[in-house]
This record gives sequence, C-alpha cells and structure tokens, in this order.
Amino acid sequence: MGTLTTESGANPQIGAAQKTLGQYLFDCLKLEGITEIFGVAGDYNFTLLDTLERHHGVRLISGRNELNSGYAADGYARIKGISALITTFGVGELSACNAIAGANSENVPLVHIVGAPPEKDQQNHKLMHHTLMNGNFDVFHEVYKLITTYTATLTPENAEIEIPAAIRMAKEKKKPVYLVVANDLVMKPIAVRREPAPPRPMSHLPTLQAATDQARRLLGRARRPVILVDVKTMRFGLENAVRQLADALNVPVATTIFGKGAFDESHPHYIGSYEGSFGSSAVQAAVENADCVIAVGLVWADNNTASFTAKLNPLVTIEIQPDRVKIAEAEYPNVFAADMLLAMQKVGFKGEGTANQAAFPYDQITGSPQDPLTAAIYYPRFQQMLKEGDIVVAETGTFYNGMAQVKLPRNVTYIAQGGWEAIGYATPSAFGASIAAPDRRVLLFTGEGSLQLTVQEISSMLYYGCRPLIFILNNNGYTIEKYLNVKTADQPYNQIPGWSYTKLAEAFGGDAFTATVRTYGELDQAIILAEKERDRRLCIIEMIAADSMDAPENMRRMRSYLEMQEKQQSRQ
Repeated sequence: MGTLTTESGANPQIGAAQKTLGQYLFDCLKLEGITEIFGVAGDYNFTLLDTLERHHGVRLISGRNELNSGYAADGYARIKGISALITTFGVGELSACNAIAGANSENVPLVHIVGAPPEKDQQNHKLMHHTLMNGNFDVFHEVYKLITTYTATLTPENAEIEIPAAIRMAKEKKKPVYLVVANDLVMKPIAVRREPAPPRPMSHLPTLQAATDQARRLLGRARRPVILVDVKTMRFGLENAVRQLADALNVPVATTIFGKGAFDESHPHYIGSYEGSFGSSAVQAAVENADCVIAVGLVWADNNTASFTAKLNPLVTIEIQPDRVKIAEAEYPNVFAADMLLAMQKVGFKGEGTANQAAFPYDQITGSPQDPLTAAIYYPRFQQMLKEGDIVVAETGTFYNGMAQVKLPRNVTYIAQGGWEAIGYATPSAFGASIAAPDRRVLLFTGEGSLQLTVQEISSMLYYGCRPLIFILNNNGYTIEKYLNVKTADQPYNQIPGWSYTKLAEAFGGDAFTATVRTYGELDQAIILAEKERDRRLCIIEMIAADSMDAPENMRRMRSYLEMQEKQQSRQ
C-alpha cells in the first residue's frame, strides 16, 4: 500500500521514523484537510487526546455525547469531504454506532478512531471496564465491520499501511472506516513500511466506449430527454460534470428528494424536484414521459421514490452510478461516472432545452401579516430569505419534506439525511457544518420533537462561538409520524413534553437572539431582526404552528396515498 500523498504533494512519511503512532495518524488526517476532529473524552482515549492537544493544525471539538459528535462529524464531512471522530472503547463507540451507520447509508466518508484498553490487558483477557466482562476485546470491532467499509487494529508495525489504506477506502467508497488503537501504543514510534501504492481505479476503456455508443443511439432517437440527478452526484463530487452535461445536451434537469442540492436550482434547465406521485405533477410528467432518462447516482429507495410511485421506463434509462453504467437491460461494469459523463458530452446530441420557464411551489409569498403560520405561508418566506453560499440543514420530518420544494440559490450546500432518516440528526450536523465553514451562514430547520433528541449540541454551538440561525417548528408532537400512521388517531406515543425553546441558550449558559412567532408578520419581523443579530450571536426562532396537522403538499399527498393503501388492504 505504501506512500500516502495528497493533492498538495505532502507526504506524512517524511521523518516517519521519529513519529509516534498518534502523531502519524493526525498528520495523515491533517493532510486530508481535516483541521477539527469531533469526539468525547474517555480514559481509553486520553493518550490520543493528549497527542492531539500537542498537534499543530488539528484540534478537538468536544461534543456533549458520542452520538451527537458522530452526527457533527457527518455534517462536517459533507462540507469538507471527509471528517474524523474519536471515542473511547465500548461505551463510547457503541453510542456513536447510529451516526456511523447513518454515514454508511448516506455515503459520507468518516474516520472513526477508538481508544482501547492497554494491549497487555487485552492479551491477558483481563476483565476491564467498558467491556462485556468476558475478556473479549474484539466484539465491538466485529460490530463495526458490519457498518463501515474498512476496519483495522492499529499497531506501530502496521500504522503506515493501515492508516493510509483506511483513508483511501473512505474517500473511494464514500463510507465510514474504523480504526482502533490500544492507548499504550499511541506514543510508540512507528515502523517505516514502504510498499507500492495501489493503482488508481480507472474505467475499462472498451466498456466505456460500448456504453457511450449505446447512449448515443438511445439519445439519437429521443425527443423528450431529461436528466435526473440523485444523491450520489453530491457524494462523489459529480456536480460540475452533471452541469456540464446539461449544458452540452441542452435538456431539462430534475432532482430527486435525496438529491436535493445536487444541481444548481437557479440553472435555466432546472425544472424542480421529482417526487413521484407526491410532488409536482408537471415534473412527474416531464420525467415519466421522457423518452430518455439520464439518471445520475440514483438510489431507488422507498422514501426517494414516493413509496415507489415513481415510474421510470428502464428501457429508455441511462443509469450512471459511481463505478458502473446500465443502459436499458445492458450492464457496463468498471465504467466510472466522471468518464461516462464526459464522454456523453461529446455524443453530438442537442436538445431543445425547457419549453417554458419552470414554476416552483413557493415562488410567491401569500398571506397577510396577521395570518397564522401555515406551510403555505412560511416556506415562501424561507425561499425568499436564502442567499447564495448558505448552508441549509433540514431535519427529518415535516421540514425535510417542505424544504425539498424550496428553490435554492446558487452554491447552497443542502444537508439532509434522506436515507437513514434518524430524527435528531440535523442539530448536531448543523454544529459540524458551522465548524467546517465558520464564514458561511448556516440555517437549521428542525422540528421540536427532533430537537429534543440532540438538543445538547446547542450548548456546543454556544461554547465554540457558532452562530447558526435555528428555526424550530413547534407543531405539538411528531407530525410526520402522525401522517405516516393512518391506522390510528391521537397516538399518545407521538406526543412530546412542552419545552421553553427560546430559553435554551440561557439554560446552556449562553446568549442568543430569540423570538416566538405565531403569525406571518411576526415571522417576517423575526427574520429581519435575526439577520441583523446573527453576525454576533446564535439566533433561535420558535414557530408555533396554527394547526398541528398542517403540512406541505407533498406530505398531504403521501398521507392520501397511505390511506388509499390501507383501505385496499382492509378489503382483502
């Protein structure tokens, strides 16, 4: 595996004979652009953290618990490309499991480092705290094999092989990796190991040519082609390539709900979000009536296809995945998306663009100042307030569905956990994004139910001087869950305690601009004031929904579909 280099040409092996395992690990992470590592202290990672304290250019960002730190690392990676997390053995790493599994599901590269009990104690199978009291120190490693793409137990002898290999796998697969190291080995000098670096994966050229020829034939017969952009476009850094393809072919472009933010929504070819039967009927018609669909990074999941109501004709679909292509019924393995997208720019096809300027659900602000808050009123206001370069973090639930239909300005980074959908993800993720990009405006849209799971990271935001603008939708419980359960009404398990959300900053020992709003006029004024305040402090706007079952249109359509399905099943 051998020498690790980066785009800058730096090499952490220089002077490696004098480096300890911990120093070498943090050097490698720093070369990847990681300047902050998230984590929580525990006695088995003290040596790692002490080494990090002395390391120039990388600092620890301490979270309130390991789960939240994992979510923060996820958000950080979505901004900077890769991130790192440090936990202690057993109790710490298991607490972070949900965040790591989410990063796996969502194709987010993250290096999870675990400080373990001393090597001699492990070899002697001593009964140590933070274990199952059975002398087995491999059990948690075995758990992580199932939710990461690469795992290794680090030693001074293998550090120069395993650390670069793990980082490379995280970057290539866009998945989390796991490294565990005994705390008494962190300060040991590493052995210099030099092995040939593996060749960079490349497309199989004859297969690429065959795929391109087939795509050319399919496009040559097309009159109504469309490009459908999904989440792996973002994860694998294909945004520019897809935009160049759209310009070259001059065809309409839609995104899936997972793929929100993967294509410039201010682009003249952008027509909106394709959400099957739950979304815009105009976008649905454009995609489903297309005679050629170029689908990039597609994830055919239930909540990305509106409960599989999305219908693509496979016989006219060019499906471009990160490392393979499928056209109609023909498979083309070992063809990388970047190469295929470049080749398709040159097939000679030129479409007619978009026939009419696309209309978006929230282009017009409606309502008067005294009107109570409803989705139809506040989503257009959100769309109006967004700016180029913003980072938008949307929580699973009502906001996830509503924000999917808000048209984004250019260069907005959109963060949402569409596939894993862990409630509570967004708040610590917004904290991680704020650390990753301190000069960009971060806007967090979360429900009060989700916030209650991970609210501690507002404390971390205050502690580290982060200044996101936080919108809390208080709709009296888990509204998304109420929509999903069509069998029973007034479920007690979807009710939650009432909190004083605008007092959170005070409770956490910090200062924030806060407002509680119930009408459009109050929301409008709160946004205006928050715009002025956010340069110096965090802002929290609690929005009291007029109706706890109010929701955006796509959620209403989902509810109608689920009710229809339930009636059909009850007749059987």
